[in-house]
Amino acid sequence: MTRIGHIPAVMAALAAVVSCKGALGDYDAEGYFETTEVTVSAEANGRILFFDAEEGDTVAADSLLGCIDTMQLYLTRMQLEMTRRSVLENRPDVESQLEAMEEQQRKLSAEKDRVSRLLADGAATRKQMDDLESQLSVLEKQMTAQKSSLGNSVKSLDAQGSGISMQIAQIDDQLSKCRIISPVSGTILTKYSEAGEFAAAGRPLFKVADLSRVYLRAYLTSAQLAEVRLGQEVKVYSDYGGGNVREYPGTITWISDQSEFTPKNIQTEDERENLVYAVRVAVENDGFIKLGMYGGLVLQ
Repeated sequence: MTRIGHIPAVMAALAAVVSCKGALGDYDAEGYFETTEVTVSAEANGRILFFDAEEGDTVAADSLLGCIDTMQLYLTRMQLEMTRRSVLENRPDVESQLEAMEEQQRKLSAEKDRVSRLLADGAATRKQMDDLESQLSVLEKQMTAQKSSLGNSVKSLDAQGSGISMQIAQIDDQLSKCRIISPVSGTILTKYSEAGEFAAAGRPLFKVADLSRVYLRAYLTSAQLAEVRLGQEVKVYSDYGGGNVREYPGTITWISDQSEFTPKNIQTEDERENLVYAVRVAVENDGFIKLGMYGGLVLQ
C-alpha cells in the first residue's frame, strides 16, 4: 500500500523534470554569460588625490571618479601663460611706428606740389624739385624697409606665441588625462587602486561593464549552424539550479567564422572532440543574470 501510494508522486516529479525546458542537456546549445568589459588605466603619473568609486557602484559615461595630482602641470601652465603674454606684449605696433614717417611723406608731397607750381611760374629752380623728389624716394624706401622689418618681427613673435600656445594645449591635454573618468555607463566590477597610491601611466585603475545588456556565448555544431543567422531571435535560459530557470528573449549578434574544440566546461550532446562554432546572443538583463553564469539557448 505504501509503495503503491508513492507511485503517483514519483511520476509527477518525473513529468515536471521532463517538462522543464532548461534542464541540463535540453538546450540546443550551452555556454556562459559575459559582457563587454572595459579596463580603465591611468594616463598620467602621480599620486591619486581622490578616487570615489567602489565595486558595485553604477557610474555614468564621462563621470568624474577621481583625480591624479596635477600641481606640477598647473605650475608649468602658469609659467607658459606668463611667457606667452610677455611675447605678445612685445609685438611692435606697426601703424604707430610708421605714423611719423607717413606724416613726413605727406609734408614732402605737399612741398613737392608747391614747388611744382612755383617751377611752372619760374619762381623755383629745377634743383629744388629734384631734391624733393630724391627725399621722397629715399623716404619711401625707408618706409618699405621699416614695414618689412616690423612685419618680420610681428611674424616671429606671433610664431613664438603660437608655439607657446601649443605647449599650453599639450599641458591642458595632460591635465585632462589626470582626471579619472568612466568611458562608458555601467557598473564597477573591479577596483585596482585607492586614493593615496601612486598611479603610473598604463597601470589599470578599475574595470567597468554595462550589465544591463549581457551576452550568452554558446557553442553550436556545424549541423546546427545551418539553422542560424545574424539577427535571429532565440530563447535564452539562465539556470540557477533546483529547477529555478529564467527565460529571456535573445538576438544572435555574432557568429564565429572559425571552428574550435568544445570548451571543457561546456556540455553538448555530441562527443567532445567534435568541432563547434561560437555564437554571441544579446540579452537584456533584468538584474538576475550574473557574469560567468551558465546558460542555454533554444533555436526558434
